[in-house]
Amino acid sequence: MLEKIINYLNGLLWGELLVYGLVGAGLYFTIRLGFIQFTQFGHGLKLLAISRRPGKNGLSSFQVFCTSMAARVGAGNMAGVAFAIGVAGPGAVFWMWAIAVLGMATAMIESTLAQVYKVKDVDGQYRGGPSYYMEQGLGQRWMGVLFSVLLIICFGLVFNAVQANTIAGAMTAVFDVDPLYVGILITLFSGVVIMGGLRKVAKVSEFVVPFMALVYIIMAFIVVLINIEELPRVFMLVINSAFGWQEAAGGAIAYSVSQAMQAGIARGLFSNEAGMGSAANIAASASPNPNHPASQGYIQMMGVFFDTIVICTATAAIILLSGDAAGSGEGIGMTINALTFHVGSWGGAFIAFAILLFCFTSIIANYSYAETNIMFLSGNSKKALPLFRLVVLGMVMFGAMAKIGLVWDLADVSMGLMALVNIVAIMLLSGLAIRVINDYRQQVKEGKDPVFDTSKFPELADQLEEQIWPDLSASNKK
Repeated sequence: MLEKIINYLNGLLWGELLVYGLVGAGLYFTIRLGFIQFTQFGHGLKLLAISRRPGKNGLSSFQVFCTSMAARVGAGNMAGVAFAIGVAGPGAVFWMWAIAVLGMATAMIESTLAQVYKVKDVDGQYRGGPSYYMEQGLGQRWMGVLFSVLLIICFGLVFNAVQANTIAGAMTAVFDVDPLYVGILITLFSGVVIMGGLRKVAKVSEFVVPFMALVYIIMAFIVVLINIEELPRVFMLVINSAFGWQEAAGGAIAYSVSQAMQAGIARGLFSNEAGMGSAANIAASASPNPNHPASQGYIQMMGVFFDTIVICTATAAIILLSGDAAGSGEGIGMTINALTFHVGSWGGAFIAFAILLFCFTSIIANYSYAETNIMFLSGNSKKALPLFRLVVLGMVMFGAMAKIGLVWDLADVSMGLMALVNIVAIMLLSGLAIRVINDYRQQVKEGKDPVFDTSKFPELADQLEEQIWPDLSASNKK
């Protein structure tokens, strides 16, 4: 009965509501922002290059980028891509790319809003995200509460079970280790980090994420070089399968276009989180450089690009270039089989090590998202955090031993409901977000170092916490 309910909700959310919602919102933001993911791509890279400057009350933009990438780069990039290809064919990869390109504009909007409406917690650390802009920007605390509850279930509990499940599956497949022992080790290491709170998570992410991403990309590049003559064929296979042309192209198995779209969009969103509102929680914690909300929007826009267009594509290349060699696996097993085919038996050990790093950092970053929303619900109090941390660790242990299909389906439902609430909020606040982004772009065009002057946005006068953003007109009068 539980599986029937979950399958029905997934069909409703991903077969109808979110396909149109995510694509529609992404197209709308892309057009309103003048195709910013293309025209301002170079500027986004420039901001990422200068993002290490530490902030007084927040994390550096680079720490926030690495923490958001820690959450993004995990099971979705390795097991999720394989899962999508396995159930819907190579065409799912194209729809991953499509939702990522549109999602870059969506990530720009939601992360800019998170910066605009950020607050300080009891320790002076910046906090924020969709719950905060729903309450302060829309005046709808109930909506913020609903989003917080969904995020806590989704990221604090279900997604962490998914990450632990993927680690245990990889370790069992490669080293024949009992999932119980894997679960105990993951739980212990996760506990050491999350007990240190948001700053500890950011420091670990800043150290681990760049290393793990670079090593994985290099491995995929080596696989592509080995099979360079097969690359055009594989690319055409993806395109033909995405639009249902595979039979005419001589494909062996036909997959429906709707099946490829649903799997690609769901797995793409699970990986890059654009429109879901999750990465916006950590985006609010930055002291951006330049000191303007839109600069952090650019950073998160680049995060979507690197997560899906670069890292997910790397996994897809490893799998699709292996031909039928990966077909006997399921989820992460497919990725392991594919890399083993390319480089030999040590490929499985490499994937297991990569999964361990990718999914472990996702667990601690997912917790950081949930922590901010626990504080939102508790009125900025930290009293509930110790108990919540224990519950999170319990879900990590559960996930290591759970049935993979049910865990993935639960993740899809919770993620879909969360995204639905967030899309409504960012559409309602998009007018403000676009004006803030255009203000930044105008200052850059004039050769200025952008700063955020709240006097240009009078509607924010009663919505923002004091001393977060300056009113430069008031300062000038003094």
